[in-house]
Amino acid sequence: MKSLMSLWSSIAMEMAMRCCTSATRDITTVERRVEHEGLSFLAITLADYGKAIQKWLDDGQVGPKSDAPAFRWDHRTGLPLFLGGFLTRVFNPCSGALLDDPDIEAVIALRQLTLMFSKIALPRESRLPGNSRGSPVLSNKVVSVRRERNAMTEYIQCEQDVKKSDAELFLRDKEEFCKMSDLLFASLFTKVDRDIYEGNLLPKHGPGATADRLSSNEKWNQRAWPSRLESIFPYGEYALPNWSFYDQLDEVDILEPGQEYPVRVITVPKTLKTPRIIAIEPTAMQYAQQAVLRSLLDAFRKDDFLSRVIGFDDQEPNRHLARLGSLSGDLATLDLSEASDRVSNQHVRLMLRNHPYLLEMVQASRSRKADVPGHGVIRLAKFASMGSALCFPFEAMVFTTLAFMGISRELSAPLCDRKSFKAFSRRVRVFGDDIIVPTRHVLSVVSRLETFGFQVNRSKSFWTGRFRESCGREYFNGHDVSIVKVRQVFPTRRQDASGVNSLVSLRNQLYWAGYWQSCAMLDNRIRKLIKHFPDVEPTSPLLGRETALGYQTERIHPTLHSPLVRGYYVQAKLPKDPLDGAGALLKCLHRMESRKRHQPHLSFLSDDRFEPQILGSRETNIIGPPADDESHLERSGRPKHVSIKLGWRSPF
Repeated sequence: MKSLMSLWSSIAMEMAMRCCTSATRDITTVERRVEHEGLSFLAITLADYGKAIQKWLDDGQVGPKSDAPAFRWDHRTGLPLFLGGFLTRVFNPCSGALLDDPDIEAVIALRQLTLMFSKIALPRESRLPGNSRGSPVLSNKVVSVRRERNAMTEYIQCEQDVKKSDAELFLRDKEEFCKMSDLLFASLFTKVDRDIYEGNLLPKHGPGATADRLSSNEKWNQRAWPSRLESIFPYGEYALPNWSFYDQLDEVDILEPGQEYPVRVITVPKTLKTPRIIAIEPTAMQYAQQAVLRSLLDAFRKDDFLSRVIGFDDQEPNRHLARLGSLSGDLATLDLSEASDRVSNQHVRLMLRNHPYLLEMVQASRSRKADVPGHGVIRLAKFASMGSALCFPFEAMVFTTLAFMGISRELSAPLCDRKSFKAFSRRVRVFGDDIIVPTRHVLSVVSRLETFGFQVNRSKSFWTGRFRESCGREYFNGHDVSIVKVRQVFPTRRQDASGVNSLVSLRNQLYWAGYWQSCAMLDNRIRKLIKHFPDVEPTSPLLGRETALGYQTERIHPTLHSPLVRGYYVQAKLPKDPLDGAGALLKCLHRMESRKRHQPHLSFLSDDRFEPQILGSRETNIIGPPADDESHLERSGRPKHVSIKLGWRSPF
């Protein structure tokens, strides 16, 4: 905790110098509050304050005291006392109105100092709500159990909300939804429908966990297959190398609907305040979902309009439009709460009603039940939770449909054919639940979203002021005001490979953000953990100091004659998972076909999309077997352990 406090104080002092103000009292306040409230002050209380400031930036006016009840306010200026030196450079101290020319550095400071710990993972030992003078301090385990229980209750409540929304949807709304969906996606769905009819599908397995708990290579010998999947996606056609292995069909357990594995609902870290809920799919379902996903993405890339409006692997278009929106005010950014869990299966059925093979395939590969801890097995009204390979693309298509429904209602001439959409190809963009639409139509779009059961997150949706946020980047009046966030508590020993990697990544992010004094402090801390900490380029596999002054060289490679430097690198060894027989042949044939089709690997859409990352944010540091390594039949899956090793590597 002391190290986190030192980092906050250092950044506060740096930002105070940039903004020509003082942060001395702010540092004293944080030290006192952290002593009594612990990590929850940094991760929760400060984060709530930061969200209130973002709202004030969007509204153009400091809100009421109820927006920041955890801090004292100055009755003379009407502004909070905490971080007051920065606030007065952004808001008028007399009226609380946003200044005509606010200090951008002060805006960044306010966001950095309030939100930098909002995504930190809970350490094993931490002081949570309570104080050092006798009040109870809850253990990590108790708090984690309580928050997980609350998250599961909210998951059940969300399911009830989806059912209620389905029941309350009017026929005219459904008809409008169907019409708009057909205008947007009929051609796309027809291509995928044809692929399914002709058997032109290529499924795959990912390295992530499955509900039936098969290891990565065991999935290629799966012996459980749902009967409703068999009718459209036969086991013999897609789970055997060829029909010479037909005798293995006798070993396959064809599961009736009541025997199917339910998805396994779990939580993974998101913030200290709220965990993220995902669902682990059964092997057969995920295998079939990946087959549909390949065909969908291939059709998307060939559609000139949809590829501009919907994003799956590139967030930069969303960020570009968000910056333009902050500058001109013409574009609004929307964010949805529990977005994927509120996409109803009925929404998807309406979209696919005219494409029978695609509809049958999607419904057959959709899990109908979920095993929710504390609530047993329930039947699902939602289409799919995060963890399904089809969750991301279908939620994007549903949101795109609703966005254009809202836009069409505001136009004098409603959208009636594909040509009429082209004017919006540079003004509408959807990436998951990050939605960008013209500001003049935003209220109509919000109305359509809420009519279909979605909840617009007003604290993260912006359209009135000059602040915009999309795909992890924030902009104010055309300026990038994104911040660096601390993801883990600082490690205390070199053997904590994940912690060391995360700390080095944090140091380098702070360097490029211009916090050089804080970087110097972290450099000293890192050198106490790892003796060798050389200067390197961002592309180097080593854990090193990124710097604009160039890289460090200690020797030359004896044969390649390229620079080398000694340092630590993260090494991850894949677990042993031997595979032979028909499963090995099937896996090799699939890999050959995948390379032949040149299908890029979209890791965020695979079945391990939402599993927790144990290696920190700088994944380029990982040294391990490549994806096409010859040992894939011996070792496969996600590494169970990582370590850092000392060796000679390239500094660039």
